[in-house]
Amino acid sequence: MNEAILVTSGDLRQSANRACWPAQEDLERRLMQCFHDEGVSVRRAFPVDPHLRHGFISGQRMGMDVFATIPPESNLIFATAAWQYSHHVLPGLRFHRGPILTVANWSGQWPGLVGLLNLNGSLVKAGVPFSTIWSQSFSDEYFLNGIREWIRSKRISHDAGHVRDLDISALPDAAVCLGHQLADTLKRRKAILGIFDEGCMGMYNAIIDDEPLNALGVFKERLSQSALVAKMRTVHEGETLKVRQWLEGRGLRFVTGKDAQSELTDTQILEQCRMYIAAVRIAHEFGCDAIGIQYQQGLKEMVPASDLVEGLLNNADRPPVFDEHSGKELYAGGPLPHFNEVDECAGLDALVTNRCWTALELDPATTLHDVRWGEHYKGEGVDDFVWVLQISGAAPASHFVDGYRGASSERQPPMYFPLGGGTLKGVGRPGEIVWSRVFVEGGALHADIGRGAVVELPGEEVDRRWKHTTPQWPMVSAVFPGISRDAFMARHRANHVNIAYASDADTANKALAVKAAMFDSLGVRVHLCGPAGLGK
Repeated sequence: MNEAILVTSGDLRQSANRACWPAQEDLERRLMQCFHDEGVSVRRAFPVDPHLRHGFISGQRMGMDVFATIPPESNLIFATAAWQYSHHVLPGLRFHRGPILTVANWSGQWPGLVGLLNLNGSLVKAGVPFSTIWSQSFSDEYFLNGIREWIRSKRISHDAGHVRDLDISALPDAAVCLGHQLADTLKRRKAILGIFDEGCMGMYNAIIDDEPLNALGVFKERLSQSALVAKMRTVHEGETLKVRQWLEGRGLRFVTGKDAQSELTDTQILEQCRMYIAAVRIAHEFGCDAIGIQYQQGLKEMVPASDLVEGLLNNADRPPVFDEHSGKELYAGGPLPHFNEVDECAGLDALVTNRCWTALELDPATTLHDVRWGEHYKGEGVDDFVWVLQISGAAPASHFVDGYRGASSERQPPMYFPLGGGTLKGVGRPGEIVWSRVFVEGGALHADIGRGAVVELPGEEVDRRWKHTTPQWPMVSAVFPGISRDAFMARHRANHVNIAYASDADTANKALAVKAAMFDSLGVRVHLCGPAGLGK
């Protein structure tokens, strides 16, 4: 190998592309030098745009035109230091016949690792062969050995010894019985995922086609985000004020100001309360068991962010919403599961988790998170690689230290959300969790599932990690026992991971076993990750 061609993808929002471009420039400079040292010349497939002030592919059409200039047999490197829209490059990658390498910098500054995992998951779903690698310094042996292997053999091998296929006969009989009962119930009384506009931010990996989804007894109600805005207009101001008063009564702190362009305002908060009521009412109208709001592209110029709404929906203890005609409380006593960014794989996971955790009389609050970043931490009670899991919306208050009282709502960054809106921010409470990811591979549904824990870090370390990521968003400090950083990255099929809490280790094992059995009974191929301890 003497030459490789580099491509990169960015956001549709040019403000985000410009903000992230310096980090991307640094990544490309380091990466090109590494390959140069190995005797390989790396050149960009397209120039930096002086008018836009960045060098990202920022649209699907642009991506197709760039790939039209790339020889289909060439050695291709996709490199990212920022969140990117996979559909910008996926059409070209689907038809590329040469070896493909995906690369990211190991940094929490911009969600480059999130973008890498999204593209990797999309390539897996599309059946496109590729290799992947990541690095903080671009001088560590893991990275250098990886690119040397790719140069030599056009592939990079990673250890995936932490993954094993589920042996249903090894699960406790009681867990298998309950899992099968829950699956049978779902197939008899089928479930509906309310999809407020499909395909958020080019996340091809987050879309489940109807055929494999329907086979589980789960169907989509395709809704429009414009209907959500229209429904918001029917919500009375007095109802929105009651939602805010309820939240403040629970101790939620709104961090407000007067400048709507940069601060969270009272008007934005009330619009979010209005959206919360409207979303519940539409879900009830269509009989939805869970809903997902795309938002990121569809509504950002029309209304404030949906993130506070999503966190409220996923919590069992939330402001009551009443039917506008009968006055009956809707979805009383539990969450209305919401899957952020219309990640349908996370939505299916949330639906199954809700059924299993409810049957086990556990808190059914669940959420997805970005696999944002992480570092090894050594301190009191912790000596492990600790992941930073973050998501702008969908995180429920029961997942936080002190619940609503430990939470705040802060304005979303203006470069992503021009009309603002608050998040639901808190620190993940220490405890046992079950993590999972549903994904599509080879046309079939799969689920990776494992045990984990949320650990308590000192306040100054939490603040440091927030400063390296997005301080307006909630943070979960998670460890995945028995799975190294690089093994997790190499295996994970998505930018998102689902988590749900269990009261202790034994309960976590029981819940994991029931969930695995339910997925298996539905026909989802289950893979256990890490030491699960599920024997009879």
